[in-house]
Amino acid sequence: MTEPIDVDALLGELTAEEKASLASGQGFWWTRAVPRLGIPSIMVSDGPHGLRKQDRRNDHLGLGDSTPATCFPTASALASSWDAELLRAVGDAIGEEARAQGVSVVLGPGINIKRSPLCGRNFEYLSEDPHLSGVLGVALVEGIQGRGVGTSLKHFAVNNQEADRLRVSADVEERPLREVYLAAFEHVVRTAQPWTVMCSYNRINGVYASQDPWLLTEVLRHEWGFEGLVVSDWGAVDDPVAAVAAGLDLEMPSTGGASAARLVAAMAAGELDPAALDAAVGRVLGLVARAGAAGHPDADVTFDVDAHHALARRAAADCAVLLRNERGALPLHLAAGRLAVIGELARTPRFQGAGSSKVNPTRVDDALTALREGVPREVEVDFAPGYGVDDPRADHGSLREEAVAVARAADAVVVFLGLPPSYESEGYDRDHIDLPPEQVELLAAVADVTADVVVVLANGSVVAVDAWIDRTAAVLEAWLGGQAGGGAVADVLLGAVNPSGRLAETMPRRLADTPAHLNFPGEDRHVRYGEGLFVGYRHHDAVGREVSFPFGHGLSYTTFEHADLDVRVLPAGADRDAGWRGPDRLEVSVAVTNTGAVAGQEVVQVYVGDPEASVTRPVRELKGFAKVRLEPGETATATVVLAERDLSYWSTRAGGWVFEPGEFEVAVGASSRDLRQRAVVHVDGPPLALPLDRESTLAEWLEHPVGHEVVLAALRRAPGGDLSGLVDDPERLRMLGSFPLKRLVGMLGMGEGAPVVDGLLAEVVG
Repeated sequence: MTEPIDVDALLGELTAEEKASLASGQGFWWTRAVPRLGIPSIMVSDGPHGLRKQDRRNDHLGLGDSTPATCFPTASALASSWDAELLRAVGDAIGEEARAQGVSVVLGPGINIKRSPLCGRNFEYLSEDPHLSGVLGVALVEGIQGRGVGTSLKHFAVNNQEADRLRVSADVEERPLREVYLAAFEHVVRTAQPWTVMCSYNRINGVYASQDPWLLTEVLRHEWGFEGLVVSDWGAVDDPVAAVAAGLDLEMPSTGGASAARLVAAMAAGELDPAALDAAVGRVLGLVARAGAAGHPDADVTFDVDAHHALARRAAADCAVLLRNERGALPLHLAAGRLAVIGELARTPRFQGAGSSKVNPTRVDDALTALREGVPREVEVDFAPGYGVDDPRADHGSLREEAVAVARAADAVVVFLGLPPSYESEGYDRDHIDLPPEQVELLAAVADVTADVVVVLANGSVVAVDAWIDRTAAVLEAWLGGQAGGGAVADVLLGAVNPSGRLAETMPRRLADTPAHLNFPGEDRHVRYGEGLFVGYRHHDAVGREVSFPFGHGLSYTTFEHADLDVRVLPAGADRDAGWRGPDRLEVSVAVTNTGAVAGQEVVQVYVGDPEASVTRPVRELKGFAKVRLEPGETATATVVLAERDLSYWSTRAGGWVFEPGEFEVAVGASSRDLRQRAVVHVDGPPLALPLDRESTLAEWLEHPVGHEVVLAALRRAPGGDLSGLVDDPERLRMLGSFPLKRLVGMLGMGEGAPVVDGLLAEVVG
C-alpha cells in the first residue's frame, strides 16, 4: 500500500477477527497483511550494528543465514568513540542498507545499562551511564530514521542480564529506575521519537514488561509523549489480552492465530475493551503507512559496499581505546626488521557477538593481513597462532613454544588476546571476567623473552587485566570491531590513526569489586538491584575503590591540556529552549590545547556533583561531553550547556524530578578520575517544596516554605499553651524532628493526630 492510509476508515471496515490478527505477526519477521482491504505486511529485521535480513525460507527461529550486510562495530565499541556524529553516520548507512533490502524497521539500538560486566549481551549495549547511552542512542536513531526506515529502541526496560531473562523480575526502587535504567530511553524517546519501542522479556517489580500499563502507557506515552508503536521482543508476551490492555500494540512473532483468538474471545466476554485493540491496531496501521517505500525493494536503491566497509573501518579505529602506552611503545616505528604477530585472533578475528545480532558480513578484514600490507616493505611479519579459539583439540603447549620462538627473533611483538565466541552471547551470562588461561600463559611466556609486548584485546565486555598488564608495554582495547576491525587495528598500531576512544564502562580490578556482584543474577526468579543508584563508576567513585581503568579513560599519541574553566550561570530567558524551568541554566566551557606533536581528538567530559543534597546522590555524574579535534599546538573551546534536569534528582515523594537550589560542583576532565578543572557554583531556583502528607515528619513540615508557618501557628495555639519553643532547641528538635507530625500532636495533647494533620494540610493547600 503506497497511498495514504485512512486509519479511522480502515478500523471501521476491519472485522474483530482481522483486528485481532493485526496485533501479532505473520511469520517471524513480517506484520500481518489484510489483502481484502489492501493492507500489506512490512518486514522488520535485527540490526543493532548491521542488518540481519532473513528471507521467508530461513524463518524457523530466525537464526539462520542472512543476506550479506555491513557488520559495523558492536555497541560496546561504538560507545567508546564518544562521537555522536560517527554513530549518526553508522545509523545512516544501516538505514541505507535497510532501504536497499526492503526492510521497514531495524530492531535496534539496544541501550540497556551495563549493570554488571557479566551480562552476556553487553556487547549489544552502549554504556554503564545513561547520559552517554542516551546521546549516542539518539544519534543512531536519527541516522537510521533519516533514511525513512524505522528503529526499535530496546529492550524496554531493565533488561540487564540473560540469566532467566524470560521470567526474572528485576526488583528495583523508583529512584534508580528513573535516574539510571529509564533515563536513556526517556532521552531518546523525547528527542528522536523512534518509530517503535521494543518491550523486554523480563518482569519489572513483578510485572511483565509486555503487560505493564505503568511502563507502556503511563510513563512511555503519557509522560514522555511517545507517538509510535510498542512491539514485543520475540516471544515476550505472557498474556496477549493483558498486553493489549496495557499498551502493547504488536506481538512478535506469529503465534499461529492463538493470540488473535484469545483477543476475540476476551472482547466477547467483556474482558477486553475493544477500544484498546482499536488503539493497538491503529498504531500498527500507522507504522505500515509510515514505512511506505521502505518496505518495497527498489532496484534503484542500492548502497556502496566499499564505502560502507571504509566507514566501518573508520568507526572501528575511532572506537579503539589505548589503555596503556609505556615508553612510547605505540605507534610501532619499524623501518626494517621483524614484527611478530602472535595470537589466532589476529588471523581469525572475532568481530561480533553471537545470537540474534549476528550479521553476515560483506567481507572481513583480519589484522594479520592488514599489518603485512601496512608495514614498510623492509619489515618481515612473522605469525604464530599461540592458542586455539574455542578449539579443545588445540595443543596449547606446542603452540606456546612456537610463539615464544617467533617472539624471541622479533624486533617488535604484538599479541592478540580476547574472549572466544563461547564466552559471551545472547542467551547466557558470563561466569567470570577473565581471559582464557591459555592466553594469559601465552602472554607470560612471550613477555619472558621480549621487553615491550603490545597487547590487542578483542572482547564485547570488559575483562580483568591486573593479573598480566604489568608484563606489557601497551594495551589497545579494540572491542568487537566489526568486519573492518582488523584493518582498523593495523591503522592504530602503525600510527595512521591516532586513537581517540574512551571507555564507556569501568574496567574493574576484580569481579568482586563490581556493584552488582552480590545481587547478580538473583534467585527464585527475582534479582534485587541492591546497589540502587550506584552503578558503574558511580559506585567505584562513591566508595573510593581502585579500578584498573576508570570510566572515560583513554590515551592518545598526543597530549592535551585543559585550562580556563568557565561556568556561567545564565538567566533562563537567554535560551527558552534550554529546558530550564527555574531561573538559571549553566554554560560550561573549557579551553583545550593539543600540547603534543601530532593531530588528535580529545573527549572533554563534564561531571556534576551536589555536595549539599538533602538526599543520597552519587559523588559525580556525567552530564555532558564534547569531542574536539586539534592540530599540534591548536587550542579550541569546548562548551556544554546544562539544563535543570542535569542538576535534578527523582523524588519518590514528589513523584517527579526535583531541583534543589544551592551549590553544585562542576568538574571537567578526561575520565571520571582524571578531573583537571573544578568549579563550585551556586544555582538559584524556587525553594524546594516536597509535598506534605499524613506521614510527614515535624522536620519536613518545618522545611516546607508554607508548612513551616502552618505548624508553628498550630504549636502556638496548643491547648496546653504555646509549644513553638520546642523547635528553638536544636537538641530537642533533633530528637523530635523524625516523628511523623500526626503522632507528635497526639503526644503533645493537641488532639487526635490524623484529623489535626488533615486540617493543617488543608491550610497548606489553601
